[in-house]
Amino acid sequence: MAKHSKNRLSGVAGLALAAVLTTGCAGLGPKVQTPALDLEALPGAYPQALEAAGASQQAPALAAFFQDETLQVLIKTALENNQERNIVLQELRMAENEAKARGGEVWPFLSVGGGWDREKVGRYTRAGAVEEGLELAHEKNFPDPLSNFRLGAQVSWEIDIWRKLRNERDGAVLRYLSTVEGQRFLVTHLVAEVAETYYALLALDSRLTILDNTIALQQEALELVRLQKDAAATTQLAVTKFEAEVLGNQSELLVLQQERVLEENRLHFLLGRYPEELARPAQDFTRLSPPSLAAGVPADLLRQRPDVRAAELAVKAAALDVAAARARFYPSIDLSAALGVEAFQLGRLDAMPESRAYGLGIDFLAPLLNRAGLKAAYGNATAEQEQALLRYQQTSLDAYLEVLNAFSALKNLSESAALKAQQVSALGNSVDAASRLFSSARADYMEVLMTQRDALESRLDLVDLREQQFRAAIRAYAALGGGAPEAG
Repeated sequence: MAKHSKNRLSGVAGLALAAVLTTGCAGLGPKVQTPALDLEALPGAYPQALEAAGASQQAPALAAFFQDETLQVLIKTALENNQERNIVLQELRMAENEAKARGGEVWPFLSVGGGWDREKVGRYTRAGAVEEGLELAHEKNFPDPLSNFRLGAQVSWEIDIWRKLRNERDGAVLRYLSTVEGQRFLVTHLVAEVAETYYALLALDSRLTILDNTIALQQEALELVRLQKDAAATTQLAVTKFEAEVLGNQSELLVLQQERVLEENRLHFLLGRYPEELARPAQDFTRLSPPSLAAGVPADLLRQRPDVRAAELAVKAAALDVAAARARFYPSIDLSAALGVEAFQLGRLDAMPESRAYGLGIDFLAPLLNRAGLKAAYGNATAEQEQALLRYQQTSLDAYLEVLNAFSALKNLSESAALKAQQVSALGNSVDAASRLFSSARADYMEVLMTQRDALESRLDLVDLREQQFRAAIRAYAALGGGAPEAG
C-alpha cells in the first residue's frame, strides 16, 4: 500500500511539472521577429531640379565648411561650454552604466562576508530539548543563548538558457549606441544654431551700416531742402517730408540695435557664458557667398544622419526587448552555492573540519499564475517595437524632406539674390542721379524721397536674401549629417 501511494505521488509530481512547463512555454502567439528597416524606402534620387547639385557621398568637414575663423572659435567654445550638450553627455554616461550593469547580470554573482547572530529557543521545544541534552565538552553544557559566527563566500547564477539576460544586455548596449548618435545629432544642431546666429549678427551689422549711410545721405538732402526753402525755391512741406523720413529711419535704427542685442545674447547663451564683448569682422554682408554643397543620393542619409542611425539602433534594441519579454514565460534555473566556516564561538571558526560549512542548491521556477502580467509586458514590448519602427520611418522621411527643402531654398534664393543685386545697382545709380537733378532744381523732393526709399529697401532686402542663403546652406549641411565630426 505504501508502495502504491509513493508511485501515485511521483505521478502527481510529474504531471505538475509537465503542467508548469506547458503553461510557461506555450501560448505566446507569433514568434519574435526583427522588423525590416526597408532600406530601399527612400527614393533613389532627389528631384531633377537638384541633380545639378552633384553626388557627394557625405557632408564636408566642419572646418572646411565653416571657414570663417571667428565662427570656428565660437563653435569650439559652444562645444565645450554649452549646458544642454553637457546635460546630454551625462545621459550618455548613464546609458553606458546601464549597459555595463546589464552585462554584469549574465555572469555569476559572488559575495563575501560574515555575520553574527544570537538565538534563545524555548526549553520545552524540540530544539530546546536537544540543546538540553548536549554537552559541549566534559561537564560543559551547550551555550544558552546560542551565538553563531559566520564567515564565507556565496555564489548565485541564473543560467541564461533562453537568452533573456543576454538580450537585455545587448538591448542596453544598442540603446547606449543610440544615445551616442543622439548626442551627435544634438551637436549637429548646436553647431548649426551657432552658425545661423553668427551670420544673423553679420546681417544685422550690415543693415545698421546701410541704415546709417542712408540717414547720413538723407540729412544732407534735408540741409539742402532747408536752404532751398530759405531761398523760397521750395515749400515747408518738402522740409517736413525729409524730416519725417530721417526720423523714421532713426527709429528703425534703434529697433535694429535692439535686435542685435538680442541676437548677441542668444549667441552667448549657446556658448554657455555670460555676455561679453563679441568681436567679429566688419564686412559687407551682401558680398559674402554661402559655401557650396552637393546633395548626394538619399540613401546616404541612412549612413550619415545621426538621428536616422539612432532610430535604427532603437528598432534593433526594441526587438531584443520583445525577445527578453517572451523569455520570461519560460522556466528559469538558478544555481546557488556557499562555502565558509560557522561556529558558536569566534575562536572555533578555525576548527577543521568541524566548523566547515557549505551548501549547493538549484532552483527551477516557471510562471504559473502571473501570466496576465507577463502577457501585458510582452504586449507593451511588441507595441514599443512597432513604435520604434514607425519613428525610424518618420525620421527617414523627415531627413529626406529637410535636404529637399534646404537645397530647393539654396537654388531659388541664389537666383533671387542675383536679381536683387542688379536692382540694388540700378537703384544706387538712380539715387545719385536724383540727387544731382534735385540739386539743380530739375527734380522735385518726392522723386528724391521715393528713390532713396526704394534704394534702402532693396539693399535691406538683399541682406535678407543673403542671410536666408546662409541659413539654407547651414541647414543643408546639418541635414546631410554634417556639423559634428570632431565632437561626437
